[in-house]
Amino acid sequence: MKNKIVIGSRGSELALWQTNFVKKWLENLFPAQKFEIKIIQTIGDKILDSALSKIGDKGLFTSQIENALLEGEIDLAVHSLKDLQTVQPVGLKIGAITARELPNDVFISTKFASIDDLPNNAKVATGSLRRRCQLLNRRGDLQILEIRGNVPTRIEKFVKSEIDGLILAYAGVHRLQLDKYIKQVLAFDVMLPAVGQGALAIEIRDGDAQIEAMVKTLNAAETADCTMSERSFLRTLDGGCQVPIAGLAQISGAEIYLVGLTGSLDGKTIIRDSVKGNRGDAVGLGKRLGEKLLEKGAGELLAQARKNLENAEQAVIL
Repeated sequence: MKNKIVIGSRGSELALWQTNFVKKWLENLFPAQKFEIKIIQTIGDKILDSALSKIGDKGLFTSQIENALLEGEIDLAVHSLKDLQTVQPVGLKIGAITARELPNDVFISTKFASIDDLPNNAKVATGSLRRRCQLLNRRGDLQILEIRGNVPTRIEKFVKSEIDGLILAYAGVHRLQLDKYIKQVLAFDVMLPAVGQGALAIEIRDGDAQIEAMVKTLNAAETADCTMSERSFLRTLDGGCQVPIAGLAQISGAEIYLVGLTGSLDGKTIIRDSVKGNRGDAVGLGKRLGEKLLEKGAGELLAQARKNLENAEQAVIL
């Protein structure tokens, strides 16, 4: 039995909030154990002058942490589930998924109350192709600008700029108590969230019985079922941050309702569909929805998006 448990985390303010949240939870449940946090810098943290879609796909914010976990430098890792690839490296697994925060995106502005209030040709900042696609589908006149950095940094950059709006995840803004900047919580028919958005994943070594037994007490079954379905959908489409894909599962009684979409980078084409079925078939539902979108042409759409991205130039707010 280990007496000291080391938790791996990125060093951003939000990542540390999330990791400290899990740490305190574990400390309350296991007061005889000592827990400490080790900060690990990832590729996504190091490269801040390029769009996420330009610097890679899988593991941008997780691979260095996962290497430390595999090498025994840490005993568990806390991730934003939306950052975690849909297939874990050999030797690792998700030990728990915590209860989900509100998964919506939010509109932030110093001038306007909502997306629909924006004037023609307004400038909106986002670091996400998923958000870009859906924004342009609703408002094809908008100018979309790339923005990088952690949540407080992005808000600070935005407030100091002449940009008209900024899109972020509600969970990050709320966890850092920055709600005063939120002008509009975006409905799902306006902006479908990223797969896993609002949930935390606790990644562990496969076969580490002590850590697995500890972290499973943090698992939220309903969130786990929903996000397993979403991640199965994403995995079926072979998606990541280099293509615009969104998905959200919700539970009603014994059933899961899963909706997902993909689209072109210019927002002119959107393929959206949904499935409903037994909660016990969460993974199968995700696969079925992915296959439905592929039958409607999602494969060709995503291939074109990847091709277009190679030649696309995106302004980055530094």
